[in-house]
Amino acid sequence: MSASTPPDRQWWKEAVVYQIYPASFLDSNGDGLGDLPGIISKLDYIRSVGATAIWLSPIFKSPQHDMGYDVSDYRDIHRPYGTIEDVETLIEGCHERGIKVLLDLVVNHTSHEHEWFKESRSSKTSPKRDWYFWRDPKFDADGNRKPPNNWASIFGGSAWTYDKTTEQYYLSLFLPEQPDLNWANDDMREATYDDMKFWLDKGADGFRIDSMNLMSKHPDLPDAPVTRPDAEFQPGDKYFASGPRMHEYIKEMREKVIDKYDCMTVGELGFTKDEESVASYVAKDRHELNMLFTGDIVDMDFGPNHKYERDDFRLSKLKAITSRWQGAMPKFDGWNSVYMDNHDSGRSLSRYGSDKPQFRKEAAKMLAIYLGTLSGTLFLLQGQEIGMANVPESWKIEDYIDVEGLNYYNSVLKKRGPGVDMSDIMREMRLKARDNGRLPMQWTAHRNGGFTSSDKPWMRVNDDYNEWNVAKQEKDDDSVLAFWRQVLELRQKEKDVFVYGRFDILDEYKDSEEVFAYTMTSYDGRKALVLLNFSEEDQKVEVKGSWGGKLLGKNVDTFENGIVLKGYEGVVYAGW
Repeated sequence: MSASTPPDRQWWKEAVVYQIYPASFLDSNGDGLGDLPGIISKLDYIRSVGATAIWLSPIFKSPQHDMGYDVSDYRDIHRPYGTIEDVETLIEGCHERGIKVLLDLVVNHTSHEHEWFKESRSSKTSPKRDWYFWRDPKFDADGNRKPPNNWASIFGGSAWTYDKTTEQYYLSLFLPEQPDLNWANDDMREATYDDMKFWLDKGADGFRIDSMNLMSKHPDLPDAPVTRPDAEFQPGDKYFASGPRMHEYIKEMREKVIDKYDCMTVGELGFTKDEESVASYVAKDRHELNMLFTGDIVDMDFGPNHKYERDDFRLSKLKAITSRWQGAMPKFDGWNSVYMDNHDSGRSLSRYGSDKPQFRKEAAKMLAIYLGTLSGTLFLLQGQEIGMANVPESWKIEDYIDVEGLNYYNSVLKKRGPGVDMSDIMREMRLKARDNGRLPMQWTAHRNGGFTSSDKPWMRVNDDYNEWNVAKQEKDDDSVLAFWRQVLELRQKEKDVFVYGRFDILDEYKDSEEVFAYTMTSYDGRKALVLLNFSEEDQKVEVKGSWGGKLLGKNVDTFENGIVLKGYEGVVYAGW
């Protein structure tokens, strides 16, 4: 797209997608678990925030070993959440309000309780045997049984699970209860496409495709290179991510399903974050996916070998990632997803801003400006709009419930031995554990934050709900919620500048670890200046030239060469 050409406008490009974690949104019947009727009751609220789409984390029938990312029936609903009729009511209610509905499509693997897997494991001659990966064991010199290869599970241990029925192993990259589907099987793919059509025919407007690029593996499933000499099992992503038939599968999915509907697709791209790989999925002429979650924005404080190793956030990392993708997409006519939070991450406010009482409100607003001014489709996680934060440091390991973090904690504890200091791991879990993104929504100052009337919510509610909740912020024009509404209103009003605009980082502050300064420019030359302070200290910002009126923030009304930004302050000025 040349500078003077109007953008290719699409509804999914301009969407503001509000991610709902069903278990944690709102409990309507007092059983301690969020549900579909709870979501339906809050559609007016969601629309009032400025959202034009919702993404529902998995709602399908599931034994819930991994919070619904282990599906046992793609055409039924996890009963505690509700019924198919509830989903139909939800879709209808959303469409009446101009809200699109995205479902979480988990088709790299199923639950071990799915009928497909039950048939597959029943015998070696089952017609569905090849719908999953089955392999004979290996044996060491002493005759001890070993998995077919050395791949480590993403959640720890071996990526293979032994099944006594047929004395073979099946591949399970996540939990043993999540066997991987074999996408090389034609019948399996057709069955999956039929399940997708089932929901699109009911009015769903698209899918977030979970673990998308794991669907094609190296056909020989070879041993992974040994990169962790002290570990029995090795990271196998060289062979299980972005395999040789990946693009073939996505193109077939487009042809057989997606292209028959006006729907959007966003794929989760794990392990592969280079520009060329991303372009191969989202470049317009590839005709594959609308956009991707590359994950690098939520990985900025991950350690070199593991998520729960320490590596502190630095603004230079955020600048590099932002500049890379804002600059790359126009080159190949691709499209960005803009986000900082999801159900698999700690909350950005606590990791990249500040949840200290004196800075929390400003930091939440500053991050809202960052997200709300970038080009791409904007994704918000429930609670982000009110400045929800991570769990407090006072929480003990017993308060955490998510399998990913607990598995890692227990594996380290086992190595170190009982009674050792685990404070370093607890620090990382407080920042990055998936529990943080899954905290129950804080609606009111009533018990359990108004999330549930039950004495036992499925997950502990954050301790700060008395001060940080929707009801309190609805009455406060200076609240984070009120500010998010302003940001999203401006984004919609000036979409050529922000949604479709060109990002340029200001050279004067390119290397600053405190100030992020950039401009967004529309195809017809309208320009906005964005200034963000990512530190606790006041920062004097000097930028050549004068700018017009202030669009967002509390600073001086017009900008003449320089201003002082208070701790975690953000401001946007118009250049028109």
